[in-house]
Amino acid sequence: MEFFVLEVTARSAANILGIQPNSAALFYRKIREVIAYHLEQESHQIFAGTVELDESYFGGKVYTKVVGDTKSETLMPLITRKIAPDNEFIQIVIAVTMHLM
Repeated sequence: MEFFVLEVTARSAANILGIQPNSAALFYRKIREVIAYHLEQESHQIFAGTVELDESYFGGKVYTKVVGDTKSETLMPLITRKIAPDNEFIQIVIAVTMHLM
């Protein structure tokens, strides 16, 4: 697990640990599957409380979605699906969101 977190390749980890490269690759794949499973579970979560919308991450929960453009028509449906309607938005975020409209 330590090598995975440190972004050491499976082949290099296998060499360091003295195991077969296929075993290390299988282990890495299993870790990725567990991560993907948990990310999928969290993708259905609705954010509540004060929500900050921007491209920075400073802690807390994160939802990431690759989009083709940053137009309001693209972003607003994603935002409204993920955030409870009675949430507070940080003021600067409202200004940025309004600018996109």
